[in-house]
Amino acid sequence: MNYQLGTIDTTILIVYGLILVAMGVYFFRKTKTSEEFMVAGRGIPAWAAGIAVMSAYTSSVSYIAVPGKAFDSNWHPIIFALTAIPVTWFVTKYVIPHYRKNNIISVYKYLEDKIGEWGRLYASFSFLLFMIGRTAVILYLSALLLTSFVGYDIRTLIVVIGVVTVIYTLMGGMEAVIWTDVMQSIIMIGGVLFVGYLLTTEIFSQPEYLIQNAIDANKFSLGDSSWSLSSRTVWVMIIYGLSENIRNLMADQNYTQKYASVANEKEAKRSVWFAMLMYLPLTMIFLYIGSALFAFYSGTENVLDPSDLKGDKVFPYFIATELPVGIKGLIIAAILAASMSTIDSALNCSATVLYEDYYTKYFNKKPEEKTSIKFLRWSTVVWGVFGILFALLMINAKSALDLWWQISGIFGGGILGLFLLAIFNVKISKAQGIMSVAFSLVVILWGTFARDLPLEYAWLQCDIDSIIIGAVGTVGLLALALTFAVLNKRNQAA
Repeated sequence: MNYQLGTIDTTILIVYGLILVAMGVYFFRKTKTSEEFMVAGRGIPAWAAGIAVMSAYTSSVSYIAVPGKAFDSNWHPIIFALTAIPVTWFVTKYVIPHYRKNNIISVYKYLEDKIGEWGRLYASFSFLLFMIGRTAVILYLSALLLTSFVGYDIRTLIVVIGVVTVIYTLMGGMEAVIWTDVMQSIIMIGGVLFVGYLLTTEIFSQPEYLIQNAIDANKFSLGDSSWSLSSRTVWVMIIYGLSENIRNLMADQNYTQKYASVANEKEAKRSVWFAMLMYLPLTMIFLYIGSALFAFYSGTENVLDPSDLKGDKVFPYFIATELPVGIKGLIIAAILAASMSTIDSALNCSATVLYEDYYTKYFNKKPEEKTSIKFLRWSTVVWGVFGILFALLMINAKSALDLWWQISGIFGGGILGLFLLAIFNVKISKAQGIMSVAFSLVVILWGTFARDLPLEYAWLQCDIDSIIIGAVGTVGLLALALTFAVLNKRNQAA
């Protein structure tokens, strides 16, 4: 698929990039201390921090993949968004008070306070690796999508998107990240609302009333409700949603650093609720667009190119062939906005973790503010370069994306379990903690690679849906750690 943008749409994309750089320059003059760079001096309004948390949940991947899921199958991704509501209650009641009481900037410091230095190092190092991969994946997929609309090589687009994002992030710090996220989220939401309205006028019009075709095809269902963990059932999605949302809001610096940028505990709680109450309807709109696209292309007037029948290609196809000049450029800008809001957060949070968990802890315990800002900005550049380089490598390595998610899942498998142990103050020794993490990693390795085994090894095979292997690993870690805790209490009593 290749549909070149006209002059107006291309100009919109260029102006959009220049606005982002200008915002970075503006906030550059306001960012004078390390705390301002990392948490914006804790002066961000709750609603703006909430939008930034919500934007961390969305990217160009969700902009394209979520409608694609609804087009191909049904609304089962909504379960992930629904589980965020009880998780938000848990995080605001039990997690945020702990973090605010300890004045947390890097969430991994909390692990050191509760379970020891080894936990902090393991979790922070895993996070840094994951952020390189996440940046690379978003850059690669964004550039891949953009190649369908502009006449530039994918390598050039990866570098341009990456460099623009690095520039405004390193100059403005967290304040630039949050306020550009606010602007980008407005563009993104406006874009999906317009597309939703446009599709609605088409599929509900007479005489065809195309929406009925989507209803008849069961496109609005939540999926299989059978008691099985081996396929993408409702129960699998509930397990995945609960575990992943808890990990995001409790143990992922991408999210915790944003709600740490507000003034107090009450505002932090409000920002998370604001984020989740926006994320749920936004997910519904994405899914509605996917179902509506199925209805739109099921009629006699709109014929879908056979090469674009796959769900994740349909939305870009609709943008290219159905949207008017000007609007097309804005929608593509919205997709880029979703991408860049994810990347800028990843870069700023990576710089923060490098500074808080490594630089000031092991190399320079009391650096001057000038030195701190310099380190944070250079860290942003270095991690941005890593992300760009890995994105370029993905061009020729078709399986790199799947491989990366496997590696990141293995490295990050024990993080959620460690945070749950810390929050509930489970007392285990360093050796017991390391053994619990190791057991979790073994479970994740088994769940990741023990598939489609030869008949003689069938007894070892894992048939659990791969999406919840991380949750299974977390359960394994908690089970072993709690066993150690019980034994420790018995030994003390004896």
